[in-house]
Amino acid sequence: MLTSSFLNVIFLVLAFVPSILSAPETSLTKDYYQKTCPDFNKIVRETVTTKQAQQPTTAAGTLRVFFHDCFLEGCDASVLVATNSFNKAERDDELNESLPGDAFDIVTRIKTALELSCPGVVSCADILAQSTRDLITVIGGPFYEVKLGRKDGFESKAHKVRGNIPTANHTVHDMMSIFKKNGFTLKEMVALSGGHTVGFAHCIEFSNRLFGPRADPELDSRYAERLKDLCKDYAVNNTMAAFLDPITPGKFDNMYFKNLKKGLGLLASDHALFKDNGTRPFVDLYADNQTAFFEDFARAMEKLGMVGVKGDKDGEVRRRCDHFNKLNV
Repeated sequence: MLTSSFLNVIFLVLAFVPSILSAPETSLTKDYYQKTCPDFNKIVRETVTTKQAQQPTTAAGTLRVFFHDCFLEGCDASVLVATNSFNKAERDDELNESLPGDAFDIVTRIKTALELSCPGVVSCADILAQSTRDLITVIGGPFYEVKLGRKDGFESKAHKVRGNIPTANHTVHDMMSIFKKNGFTLKEMVALSGGHTVGFAHCIEFSNRLFGPRADPELDSRYAERLKDLCKDYAVNNTMAAFLDPITPGKFDNMYFKNLKKGLGLLASDHALFKDNGTRPFVDLYADNQTAFFEDFARAMEKLGMVGVKGDKDGEVRRRCDHFNKLNV
């Protein structure tokens, strides 16, 4: 299966926002739209199911975008905002250039349907949070509760991205310094890293493990040879990418952790989780027990969805998810 499990797309990375931005759980409720937009759940569920069937990369891409959104300025849909002549937005920073179009498209589709059903009611931030959860369940992942009532933020600045997103070559210490600032534990960091059970990474993100004098000898040799063949032209073709999980790339399961123990972790930051004495016990746990992984991942995702949420005083319900309601914001 290793020989054919590759495509040209994206990879899942995690980003960062200070934990001080986290809002109290009481500010959101699971039935927030029960009276104002009773078809909210139905519209989101049906739209994501159709989109995922049309484009199987949608789930992984949307999960990635959700992380990027919540870990920088909170879960406020700031990552969805497009650059204009007055502002370079988050999504146009170099580290966000590979954010997948399918994720933005699914939010746009849902927003369009909701504006016809209940105009001006549902925020883009809630659409992204709910669609991420629903897509995860569509590909076999755990169900978890999504509380609603987020408002869309007033700011999206590209210059704030760099330095706040863990990179493919980060050490466990580097990654944990970011997660800890967000209020996450070491175990929660490993659980959330399990999102790499779906998604892709561009060759440039792991080429240093394949080529040159510092090639990583701990990468499985057969896997490394296939990756070398795939990525041989990565310097001139920056679209080439590989599945983060080469065994079951389209299924949300615990195979990512099993792969780490076999030298099949694609990114150096993935492999670091198995090498580090502090994180290895959690890798072992999740590799042996998918139920434990699903339970911990679900709890961590619920927690993630509460990071930095905006209320009525510091947010709005955008008419379009890629534009603020006022240009001079």
